[in-house]
Amino acid sequence: MTNRQRVTIVTGASRRIAIGAAVVRRIAADGAAVLVHSWEPHDREQEWGADPGGAEALVAEVRRAGGRAEHVAADLADPGAPRRLVEAARDAFGAVDAIVANHARSSGQALEDLTAAELDLSYAVNTRATLLLVQAFAAQHDPARGGGRVVLFTSGQYHGAMPGELPYIASKAALHEVTRSLAVHLMPRNITVNCVNPGPNDTGYATEEVRADVAARNPGGRWSTPADTAALVAWLLSDAAAWVTGQTIASDGGWSSR
Repeated sequence: MTNRQRVTIVTGASRRIAIGAAVVRRIAADGAAVLVHSWEPHDREQEWGADPGGAEALVAEVRRAGGRAEHVAADLADPGAPRRLVEAARDAFGAVDAIVANHARSSGQALEDLTAAELDLSYAVNTRATLLLVQAFAAQHDPARGGGRVVLFTSGQYHGAMPGELPYIASKAALHEVTRSLAVHLMPRNITVNCVNPGPNDTGYATEEVRADVAARNPGGRWSTPADTAALVAWLLSDAAAWVTGQTIASDGGWSSR
């Protein structure tokens, strides 16, 4: 099955400048039907702020270009939300063929700031919701429709320290480590599972000083972009990647946090 036939859920696409939106644009342009997930209240808590109406505007953009897209807002801290996303995609498009679990909760807690409540919430959103989403997807996958695809997202904590983001990196590192086990379990059902580390992406949150520092330490002399990440995700969703599973792949231009 090519991307042209796949029905794909993309989580975490609240902000039009960010990775989730770039993935939606790319795979919709390839012909996939897309259920766009967002949760704007999380973005309002962050320094970069929300993109009010961003997900609805993204869906409208896809439709104007001739694509198929629907939007569902859901708090993935709710353990029932992953199943409801899969049900919504099936109601809208008749099936679900792929999951792109791009969503992430960030809290900016270092060791001295660490709270049990934030650890639990980050785990619930970043790890638990992702696993429950994969579970709900796999339970309804119809092998007759062709190969299923799961793309998880981790962070760069395995390349370099991120001491100011402990709940985030702990919950994202879990996805890195669970990728191979999910892949082995689901490959007999013709579902691949891979994980993407997008590297430092310039999505509107960095200061000019940070932008210059990261660019200087990248061999390519620049940041990763959401379009870079979207290109990798689109390939992992394609038939060309049918024999690639259990991998964590960095799309970062060789960046190092040294």
